[in-house]
Amino acid sequence: MATRDLAELTWEEARDLGAARAVAVLPVGAIEAHGPHLPLATDVIIADAMARAGAAALERRGVAATVLPPLTFTAAPFARAFAGTISIEPAAVREVVSGVARDLTARGFRVLALANAHLDPTHLAALHEAATGPTAPRPARIAFPDLTRRPWALRLGEEFLTGACHAGRFETSIVLATRPELVRERIRRDLAPNPRSLSVAIKDGKRTFEEAGGPQAYFGWPADATAAEGRDAVDTLGTILADAVVELLSAEGTA
Repeated sequence: MATRDLAELTWEEARDLGAARAVAVLPVGAIEAHGPHLPLATDVIIADAMARAGAAALERRGVAATVLPPLTFTAAPFARAFAGTISIEPAAVREVVSGVARDLTARGFRVLALANAHLDPTHLAALHEAATGPTAPRPARIAFPDLTRRPWALRLGEEFLTGACHAGRFETSIVLATRPELVRERIRRDLAPNPRSLSVAIKDGKRTFEEAGGPQAYFGWPADATAAEGRDAVDTLGTILADAVVELLSAEGTA
């Protein structure tokens, strides 16, 4: 079945989805610097690809799913010094996500699944608060596989596990697979590896890309990226999202 986009439906078609107890999938990204070779919307592009792959995986498992318009503005303090980055207060993100979940639940949707591709720790904290905090819908109806945590992170390849994966091989491969016209290829091919780990830097108290050792807002091995690896990564991300939804439904006894 083709992916359904909520924003393209009529209100009557959307009503039918609520009656069918569908899962709504929200792509969550950011507008922020991703090196000299990738667009500011990289996280949004990856999140949308994850959402669509996840919706397709859910449909194959017999779970109706529809994709929402992406959430593109969020907290992005690590990249704030770079031109084009837009960073808003995390409380606003938390309220938007929890509000969307509450409204969709009231309209009959079973779960709001977050296809999140933005890994700034301030942003991640806001999503966790939306999913499990005092403003979360009751009973909990948000499936949020945090890609920085087990077991999900273990599925995403060697570079991702090093923590040196912002605008590196992992993310660049996905953009090459989904929006290749937006990759600045002549720049990408000549970029030197930057093996500094963002995850280690965060644990050490660093708060910006510059402090973490990324003066050009990239980490990892972007010159090694391939579209084939990107397609595999999207499939993996989609499976992760579907698994998280099924896990939540199973815990509620409604799978």
